[in-house]
Amino acid sequence: MTVTSELRPDGIRVVTMNAPPVNALTVQGWFDVAAALDEASADMATKVVVLRAEGKGFNAGVDIKEMQNTTGFEALLGANRGCFAAFKAVYECSVPVVAAVNGFCVGGGVGLVGNADIVVASEDAYFGVPEVNQGALGAATHMARLVPQHMMRTLYFTARTIPAKDLVQFGSVLEVVPREDLLDAALKVAGEIAAKNTKVIRAAKEALNGIDPIDVNKSYRWEQGFTFELNLMGVSDELRDDFAGTTKAGGAQ
Repeated sequence: MTVTSELRPDGIRVVTMNAPPVNALTVQGWFDVAAALDEASADMATKVVVLRAEGKGFNAGVDIKEMQNTTGFEALLGANRGCFAAFKAVYECSVPVVAAVNGFCVGGGVGLVGNADIVVASEDAYFGVPEVNQGALGAATHMARLVPQHMMRTLYFTARTIPAKDLVQFGSVLEVVPREDLLDAALKVAGEIAAKNTKVIRAAKEALNGIDPIDVNKSYRWEQGFTFELNLMGVSDELRDDFAGTTKAGGAQ
């Protein structure tokens, strides 16, 4: 199963992504993440969510191979809609979302984490938006919530990555811990939130979203429009074919 959700007795709901080998989610996987967060919102017994992953890394973005092995634009449209739904569900979750990031967090992973409320990371965690390498645009909206504007542009245009420890100075990552301590660190801060009055916390989440200077849903949708243009020009398909060939040969994602 790609996504599981477990509500603990203390009101902490742990949502886990597990899509071997690298947590590159299929179209259905993105919608499954959205469904898990929507379930958390609707369940008054849920006081806070911890979003985490099993395996090598937190998230490697969309499943490029699924996209390239699907005729027409069905997988492309599905991935765009699925990512939009998942990112939106994290942001609009009625309770705070704590992202526990291990290993790589790239592309769509940044979309999830950038829309989370609190981020803790393992010592080996790093973030990146390599969209330009695959002829797509997206997640700049969310990377801009993790790093300052000029750093975001540098990471975006170069497809470089940035280690989690460097994000602590910006305040976007709360703390960096050994990987074996990551879940405990996430549960610790989640436990502090769960101890508060749930009605107050839910009201606080809505209030904080209401004073955000940028509408993340509209901003991300704007980015997606350029992805569609690049696909119509044929640029994206060529780059994705090159990427899929590279990953097949070298095993990297």
